Amino acid sequence: MPTVNIPAKPHQKPNNPCFSSGPCAKRPGWTLNALQNALVGRSHRSNEGRKKLGEVISLSSEILGIPKDWKVGIIPASDTGAVELALWALLGSRPVDMLSFDSFSAEWVTDVVKQLKLADARILHADYGYLPDLTQINWDHDVVMVWNGTTSGVRMPNGDFIPHDRDGLVICDATSAAFVMDLPWNKLDVVTWSWQKALGGEAAHGMLALSPKAIKRLEQTEQLRPLPKIFRVLKQGKLNDKIFEGDTINTPSMLCVEDALDGLYWAKSMGGVSGLQARSNNNLAVVSAWVERTPWVEFLAVEESQRSNTSICLKIIDPWFTGLEDKEQKIAFAKITKLISDEKAGYDLASYRDAPLGLRIWGGATVETADIEALLPWLEWAFATVKSTYKF
Repeated sequence: MPTVNIPAKPHQKPNNPCFSSGPCAKRPGWTLNALQNALVGRSHRSNEGRKKLGEVISLSSEILGIPKDWKVGIIPASDTGAVELALWALLGSRPVDMLSFDSFSAEWVTDVVKQLKLADARILHADYGYLPDLTQINWDHDVVMVWNGTTSGVRMPNGDFIPHDRDGLVICDATSAAFVMDLPWNKLDVVTWSWQKALGGEAAHGMLALSPKAIKRLEQTEQLRPLPKIFRVLKQGKLNDKIFEGDTINTPSMLCVEDALDGLYWAKSMGGVSGLQARSNNNLAVVSAWVERTPWVEFLAVEESQRSNTSICLKIIDPWFTGLEDKEQKIAFAKITKLISDEKAGYDLASYRDAPLGLRIWGGATVETADIEALLPWLEWAFATVKSTYKF
């Protein structure tokens, strides 16, 4: 066993030890009282229910700065449902470029290539830690991308690579980017996100934003395939505006609706996107400073400008750890995260199941910087403890 100096066991713990990347930590100060006005037992199609759903849409549009001529709606099945609705309803009339650099962008490739079986799909791939070569995108094609790699911690640094003059649609999965990153709405055509990420809402509900260009494609292109009910946003060949006013395709949870409203009002009180982004940037800065002085850990994202301020993904580079066989690495890593979890100092810190083994710390705006500062000494203690006692 290697000789290791184990730091003293920390005393201070995060006030909120929830660091999951979805569902994410609730906003600071959240209690069940935030749901006391939920329309439980009431129809979502009642006047009161429609009003609350419409308010989720209007507040989301206002806070995100979505252009007035776009349509925003609530979609079943979280961000996954919103993305797949866009893929099934919009793709196929022209070639498509698929950007793949994390687990979820790879899932959209699977949808397009293996399920929709589009022959003119071109995959621009990058390994974990990198972005694809954005100069290779053909903007005459439709383009499908994630803005932030939730499982890789790699994000688009800006929207400069997207031209204003383009023929294809840009379909953007922004589930872990919305509310905390700058989205260039004038360069996107379809944007999706969910309630469970930046605002700490509950799962199962997605959001779909459509530009006039995307709506035109929907209305003027012959439907290329049968669509299940939860993917249908047209009525008699025209966009069903009711969906984008709060008349949802299926039954939403009114508890989740109330929670979404609570998160949106909190976001507005924090100054909207700029305020939330500042909170997330502070969280990333704390982790960055820690990584700089900690020899056994490094960012998974190689380029600093591409590092996510929400899904902060780290890899262990200590020679002791990297020298272990894959199975032994998994066992050692599980011991590290279990030590922290058992102490109630940090939950759900492991990387996504399809991603390289490592740490993933949610740094979104609902996470207090002080909680991340309190977490980091526990990471150091747990790593040193396992390293000093692990039997080869």
